[in-house]
Amino acid sequence: MSKLVVSGIYVYPIKSLGGISLSESLVEEKGLQYDRRWVLTDDTGLFITQRKYPLLSLLQVSISDDVVTVFHKENPKQKISFGISQQIGEQIPVTIWDDLTKGIEVDAEVSKWFSDYMNMEVKLLRMPEQERRNVDSRYAGNDEIVSFADGYPCLIIGQSSLDELNTKLEKPILMDRFRPNIVFTGGEPHAEDGISEFEIDKISFSAVKPCARCVLVTVDQQHGTKSPEPLKTLAKYRTLNNKIMFGQNLIHKGSGSIKIGAEIKIKSTKEKIFS
Repeated sequence: MSKLVVSGIYVYPIKSLGGISLSESLVEEKGLQYDRRWVLTDDTGLFITQRKYPLLSLLQVSISDDVVTVFHKENPKQKISFGISQQIGEQIPVTIWDDLTKGIEVDAEVSKWFSDYMNMEVKLLRMPEQERRNVDSRYAGNDEIVSFADGYPCLIIGQSSLDELNTKLEKPILMDRFRPNIVFTGGEPHAEDGISEFEIDKISFSAVKPCARCVLVTVDQQHGTKSPEPLKTLAKYRTLNNKIMFGQNLIHKGSGSIKIGAEIKIKSTKEKIFS
């Protein structure tokens, strides 16, 4: 296998909104710093995402000087800002798939801004620092925890995997459809499928489960529109047990910074899920 090098690092501070590209990120217990630490919920406490509301993709997030700003990609003047630690009231139950966790509302005016945009009642919640939402025990190695992400602290995808997919598509797509945390160059398409244990900047990662993809990847992140691709094409060569797989979910040990340009040092491998 050729040398694998980190080429992209991304965080998605508010679940299902636009991500931030970084040159370096701190790896914390719940994943990359700021990643999915906030979530929008409906009036029942259920998380909401682009799967049902693709226009969320048009809301971009930035963080500067401990201030989070959300703005519309097509109209940047349509924006709202709040402090990175801002929160009001008591803890509120939050449902993420089969998990029940907790969040605290950021601010009533912030929630109103999102409610006006969504044309429905929503709240923006922040995950308390002390909240411990456990990774699925079938895949956790040591009671690992996760933020408001779907289920795992990090997701990794090789650039070659996307490059191969794009050769099969009539219209190439960007990596942002798949919302990875770590992207790397080098290796053959889906090299990530064959990696078990590896290190980046002395932090240990384990690829514990292939990532099953859903309709979210059919949302164009620049325009908020949906189409059958790339799920239609991926289904032809990346289906396992009736699920479409692309990328690998990770758990990790330790904390510290990872940087663009860092080598991925493979410690052990596994049989690839597709031949």
